[in-house]
Amino acid sequence: MSSSGGTVVLAMARPVRVVIALFVAAAVTIAFGAFRAQAQTADPRPDQLAFRALYEELVETNTTLSEGSCTLAAERMGARLLAAGYPAADVRVLATPEHPKSGNLAAVLRGSDPSAPPLLLLAHIDVVEANRADWDRDPFTLIEEGGYFYARGAVDDKAQAAVWVDTLIRLKAEGFIPRQDIKIALTCGEETPDVWNGVEWLLETHPDALSAGFALNEGARSRLDDEGNRIALEVQAGEKVYQDFQLEITNPGGHSSRPLPDNAIDRLANGLVRLWDQPFPLEVNATVRAYLVAMAEITPDLAADMHAVAAERPDAAAAGRLSAADPAFNAMLRTTCTPTMVNAGHAPNALPQRARANVNCRILPGHTAAEVKADLERMIADPGIIVTPIGDADPVSPPPPLTPAILDPIVAAAARQWPGVPVVPSMATGATDGRFTNAAGIPTYGVTGMFYDPDGGGTHGLNERIRVRSLYEGRDFLFDLVKAYTARP
Repeated sequence: MSSSGGTVVLAMARPVRVVIALFVAAAVTIAFGAFRAQAQTADPRPDQLAFRALYEELVETNTTLSEGSCTLAAERMGARLLAAGYPAADVRVLATPEHPKSGNLAAVLRGSDPSAPPLLLLAHIDVVEANRADWDRDPFTLIEEGGYFYARGAVDDKAQAAVWVDTLIRLKAEGFIPRQDIKIALTCGEETPDVWNGVEWLLETHPDALSAGFALNEGARSRLDDEGNRIALEVQAGEKVYQDFQLEITNPGGHSSRPLPDNAIDRLANGLVRLWDQPFPLEVNATVRAYLVAMAEITPDLAADMHAVAAERPDAAAAGRLSAADPAFNAMLRTTCTPTMVNAGHAPNALPQRARANVNCRILPGHTAAEVKADLERMIADPGIIVTPIGDADPVSPPPPLTPAILDPIVAAAARQWPGVPVVPSMATGATDGRFTNAAGIPTYGVTGMFYDPDGGGTHGLNERIRVRSLYEGRDFLFDLVKAYTARP
């Protein structure tokens, strides 16, 4: 597959069935329930304390769109790399005058082989808004309490961003010389792409900051059970495309005392009901199939239905049962479109002259917004309801291949750190900046090595948190993985 710079990588890819077999092997080589024991909380090592200080500085730098500055955060992380001995030419804060507070950090550890495709370590440093009055703790102060770190961005995505900066510092301190360049890009605007997105801007204006053979990114959040035991380490390959559509119908209206059969609200409502009654077809791609097969080995109560959906001809009834057990399965197995907002009428005593609805779609990889628009028009079956895409469509690209060159180092690093925990593929049903890099020809994989509670740790919500243990373990895992990918032969 070509990078944005035209370099061909991963030419030794095996067929998908081999990759799926590798994932199944990772899951079934252990007895069910193996490695349920939790690691004991130990006093942090000196290097972990140094990392904590870096992480704290990044978390406590407000990077919300309303009040914060990604540029300041990028400058602070860049200053740490300069202090570690990186030359100024290899540490850049890149911003545009139109968005002066939306700066991005691009840095590189030079490798010994300039012809080797670089490894890109990608993370975003902007965060979702947080209202202090709603939180139990100050969202912009890192608080360690009860074995957790609490703060806005403690997880999304400053945990991984801090690890990438720390990784370059550790590699420099070791005198490690990788075979290929190791790049990091800490970007702004992932949470507010409709305003501005740093990855899109870098691809257009500074493509050298991102060009790579492949990239590691957020997106896969490894699982804990309710007792904090590790269930599976996920690797994301591919994600859905986000697209909003406006549905609108207009009408001459009139006096409400003289109702007419042609009512804009009635027609829009009926169109939405028809849409709701016609789910998109079941579609199981290679990543989701591998996920189902691997997870069947560690969730025996759902195993039969998982295998039935993962079959060559997926069982629709089994898919329905899985989706009823957890809506996340429905999101993995088909494109979804759901109404999220409605606005209709102009006065309580008048027939509506206009009715609008926003329908939010999450589109499976490989399908376009134009295809989904045509599907919506067919399902709604009312030519008077005009369907219009909102905003620019996200780029479309197939999931990147989970080749042995990508997968084997992850499985090996996981086995060293968490013996017996299966490595499981996943497809993101939300969206990350990987949708831009994948479309640009940079295969991008979500892997963090950080295990999260079943509720997701409050990401995008109140009291965002990550286990202290999970952050420190993820830091070591990613450092080990980066060295495995870049060690010279």
